[in-house]
Amino acid sequence: MESLFEVLRTKLKEKGYKLTTQRRVIYDVFVENTGSHLSPEEVYDMVKDKYPEVGLATVYRTLQLLDELEVVRKINFNDGCNRYELNTNTNDHQHHHLICLECGEVFEVEIDLLDNLEEKIENESKFKIVDHNVKFFGYCESCNEKRN
Repeated sequence: MESLFEVLRTKLKEKGYKLTTQRRVIYDVFVENTGSHLSPEEVYDMVKDKYPEVGLATVYRTLQLLDELEVVRKINFNDGCNRYELNTNTNDHQHHHLICLECGEVFEVEIDLLDNLEEKIENESKFKIVDHNVKFFGYCESCNEKRN
């Protein structure tokens, strides 16, 4: 099995890109924070202490490239900010997210109950589904206790 780093190197090479220090450092932030949903500004804050020569514009461009290469995934939680997460999925589907409306915490849900629904939609509509994205909005356990 290829390491995450080798996946990045291979995908960059396939598209004619080099693995620059900036790209490696930004990608390392995601590997070190697997499971986190990071904004470009958060990535920049994590990078700038070790590599002050990496600017915010470089972070934005690199995130766009890493998203195109499908090694990170851009996510919109409807909070006015795009976030990114490391794409470690070996299957074709994204995991789902639970988003707390009170504290903004995001929880991942690996359960995929939509496979049967996808199959039914494809059979009835002759529409080939390649992916889906589900977000559930509500209140986490802690915030729900405060509300009651």
